[in-house]
Amino acid sequence: MVADLLRQEGHEVLPFTNGQAAAAALTSQVPELVITDLYLDKTRPHGLELLKKAREMVPPAVVIVITAFSSIQTAKEAMKNGAFDYLEKPFKMDEFKLCVQRALSYNAALSETAYLRKELKRKYQFSQIVGSAPKMQGVFKMIERVADTDSTILVLGESGTGKELVARALHFNSRRQFAPFIPINCSALPENLLESELFGHRRGAFTGAISDKKGLFQEADGGTIFLDEVASMSPLLQSRLLRVLQEREVRRVGDNLPVYVNVRVVAAANEPLEARIREGRFREDLYYRLNVISIQLPSLRERRDDIPLLVAHFLKEKTSPRSQRPYKVTRQAMDLLCAHDWPGNVRELENAIERAATLCEGDVIQTADLPPTLIAAARTANPGLEPEATVSLPTVPEAALYPLQPLNAESTTPPSGSEPVLPLKNFLRDQEQAHLNRALQHCSGDKEKAALLLGISLATLYRKLAGEDKEA
Repeated sequence: MVADLLRQEGHEVLPFTNGQAAAAALTSQVPELVITDLYLDKTRPHGLELLKKAREMVPPAVVIVITAFSSIQTAKEAMKNGAFDYLEKPFKMDEFKLCVQRALSYNAALSETAYLRKELKRKYQFSQIVGSAPKMQGVFKMIERVADTDSTILVLGESGTGKELVARALHFNSRRQFAPFIPINCSALPENLLESELFGHRRGAFTGAISDKKGLFQEADGGTIFLDEVASMSPLLQSRLLRVLQEREVRRVGDNLPVYVNVRVVAAANEPLEARIREGRFREDLYYRLNVISIQLPSLRERRDDIPLLVAHFLKEKTSPRSQRPYKVTRQAMDLLCAHDWPGNVRELENAIERAATLCEGDVIQTADLPPTLIAAARTANPGLEPEATVSLPTVPEAALYPLQPLNAESTTPPSGSEPVLPLKNFLRDQEQAHLNRALQHCSGDKEKAALLLGISLATLYRKLAGEDKEA
């Protein structure tokens, strides 16, 4: 009856009449939902063994337990061991369908959460911090060595060098990666608001405090808090931060009771803090608490050889809306980019490439597409660059293009005039991804509708979108 009802609802169902056969099937099948009676025979609760096996799968299956009234206590034990819900016999069909619907929705939410976490970790893995210069290699080695520790980190570097990117890499490559990462710019808020944001407040602590509020240190419990521009903190906030680092506890504004927090602190400053200490604007004891391990990020002008790599990185997922081909860069334009001092560092370079790609009339970025201030500054510093040399050319010959090689991948050069031939496995994967994207676009991004349209389960859709499908 249950199997027939689920098939009528459009689900694929694998029924079993005994626990051993079901347990054996779990070694080869990856179900989204397991529905089991607690007692598959009268001697022992095989359902608990199935529950344990289903929860040990990767990814774990959601389990609904069916039980008689006389075994309610065992059902409660099943809930403690990870069952999603239990149904008492006899149950109504509407009640059963609702329970199944909730379980599948829960499983879809777990799949989406796992997918998003994987994407976050991919985005902030070490390889996403681009650089081959010796100073950057030293940064990579330091991040790798200290990422999975609880030591307080001080990241130093000019504005735009990627201090927050380093902080996120430290968090998402540590055992705290599934807990919150909370960034805050200490220079963006006045002192009274920053105190409330960091430490929270009790209702009535000040005008406008109409309810209790948890501070960011409590929100980041178990994870990492990133304090950007920490040098801009007032002396009062510096003393309160020092207490958090020493005692691992926070006290909300207007509250007398401290709250313990388990938070890793990563702080950042865009200037040496020693100068502020000498001027009396930064506490020396706080400096030594923050500076347990320091990571110094070089400015972009100190690693000009990395500029072509960074340009390739910023352009690697972009295609020209006119030709639908990847962007190229003329040698003259690359010379200008490498000659500029980049006071705004990597952030300024990224914005310049974004502007150039937007204004580019085809798929070749020329000097005219670069910011005028960059062209003027480069011409003043080096009059021999002649940035206008390529502007008058109707087309840019291939010999004048700077070779932008894919990052972290071996490149192959196809014969002249032919398209590169992909392995069949890669071609089929790309075709499948394109079809999935068309279905999502047709359904306005609704993954549940897209899965129904494609005739696959929602979990399968998530796996295929994440590139985890076994046949991909």
